[in-house]
Amino acid sequence: MTASDIDQRTRRAYDRYEVWAPRARAVTIRVDGVEHPMRSAPDGWFTLPDVEAVPGARYAFRLEDAELWLPDPRSLSQPDGVHGPSEVVDPRALRGPSPWAGRSLRGGVLYEMHVGTFTPGPNGRGGTFDSAIERLDDLVELGIEAIELMPIATFPGDRGWGYDGVGLYATHADYGGPAGLARFVDAAHSRGLAVVLDVVHNHLGPTGNYLGMFGPYFTDQHETPWGEAVNLDQPGSRQVRDFLLGSARLWLVDVGIDALRLDAVHELHDDSLRHVLAELADAVGSWQVETGRPLSLIAESDRNDPVTVTPTSAGGLGMDGQWADDVHHGVHAWITGERAGYYADFGSADALATVLTGMFLHAGTYSTFRGKVWGSPVDPGSRQYDAHSFVTFLQDHDQVGNRATGDRIHHSLTPGQHAAAISLILLGPGTPMLFQGEEWAASTPFTFFTDHDDEIGPRVSAGRTEEFAAMGWEGTVPDPQARSTFESSILRHEERTAGDHARILDWYRTLISLRRTEPAFSDPDLRRTSVEILAEETVLLRRGTLGVLSHRGPGPLADVPRALEILSSFGEASLSSDGTVQMADAGAVILRLHAE
Repeated sequence: MTASDIDQRTRRAYDRYEVWAPRARAVTIRVDGVEHPMRSAPDGWFTLPDVEAVPGARYAFRLEDAELWLPDPRSLSQPDGVHGPSEVVDPRALRGPSPWAGRSLRGGVLYEMHVGTFTPGPNGRGGTFDSAIERLDDLVELGIEAIELMPIATFPGDRGWGYDGVGLYATHADYGGPAGLARFVDAAHSRGLAVVLDVVHNHLGPTGNYLGMFGPYFTDQHETPWGEAVNLDQPGSRQVRDFLLGSARLWLVDVGIDALRLDAVHELHDDSLRHVLAELADAVGSWQVETGRPLSLIAESDRNDPVTVTPTSAGGLGMDGQWADDVHHGVHAWITGERAGYYADFGSADALATVLTGMFLHAGTYSTFRGKVWGSPVDPGSRQYDAHSFVTFLQDHDQVGNRATGDRIHHSLTPGQHAAAISLILLGPGTPMLFQGEEWAASTPFTFFTDHDDEIGPRVSAGRTEEFAAMGWEGTVPDPQARSTFESSILRHEERTAGDHARILDWYRTLISLRRTEPAFSDPDLRRTSVEILAEETVLLRRGTLGVLSHRGPGPLADVPRALEILSSFGEASLSSDGTVQMADAGAVILRLHAE
């Protein structure tokens, strides 16, 4: 199937009612209280050609003689939640007037944001797109170039991470719905900020998931951690693949978002001759021509395989980027000393050096956590991808929120250690990403929170407690269903100007500025990146003739390097007359070095 064929099959018409329901012999639609029998069309589709879909109209489907009225699988708006009727929306009519030519995300600084906790919101009980807009200027001043929104597709209740969403086309009502999203995207673009959207194509949540009633959206031929896999390679899969591709087109073309972050693509089980990711990548290439602006795909994958970011023309999956968890693990374990779980093979300065220069620690090597050989190596000289193809971070929603209490890494570090760790990320060779609030060492946690119904909610709460008890956790685990758990995670922006918070914020600004003004720090060529291990607690990351001296302490440097100039430092640092660097305790020094 060509990109042109995909465009035709995934292009959404917003002025008519239609639904794919191959398992139904008849479908009835109720529009603003009036019922209409739908007309059968080829390939299992049903249409209502004589009634125009007018924005604002509410509608729902009934399959055959069932009593249950179902929302539209392709609904763009669910004002009354996942079980309520759908609302007609034309997202193109909501697009703002700001001209936007787009921007490349490669090597830029990304910022992961959860809309509900980024600000307190209008009533102090949760943020919205509009309340987030009020803080965009802070991100511009920091030097951020793109905002990555955690999932906003409709999910149960009024709070959650969004990974249990069930409406892959709909925008969560409590955040502001499609109109609020349109205002946010326009506000971001008017400030030069690109917008990345986290989308979940590998599963749907347990509440409000009606897809299986319409057709073969899932298959028992593959299993995922959430149950049956999305049907990508069994009978009926062509329509299911088009359903996912159509969702991507909605966000990128009709809504005007710049990139998608694809959740856990290793759970997209597809034995077809052409993997759905490669098909999506080629489709996005076509949409990029259509829109006249850069569009990108970023994958979360635990496979440690550069085939993910290898172009489809070279036999790869065609993603523009992938999250590099091993870089996180290497820096986290080295700076904190943690070794449990998937940190088992990380923590040494040697492991740190490996991930900073090669992105993967497990690259055809044995993984203790997995109990098997894992991954494939990154080729530093590849012409198919480079360091900017890998998104690196010190914190993200998973690495904070999946801890028992949602504690952030800096909650257990000194400011100097925090500065030492983030310097390796922001001045490292990858495309760096921050997680909301880390730039000022936010005191608030980011906990796991949900708002499920009385059937699912207690099971989620009990499961969370049991999960950490099995890992030996002896403390109290916040109840994900309690509103207080959610509200404790809402950022306190007033901290930004106080004490060590302000000091850390200034360091983040400094690092991002250096990344912009010193070309060596934004160089994507891994062959010009190296790490010198001065001691187990001290490393020198070399980026051409510039260096990042990162010292976790405690105490002064044990082995001092030589440099020409100190560009900036966090902590007491000086350069002696012979060029040796002196440092009193944990921190970071940015250096101009002698040529190697």
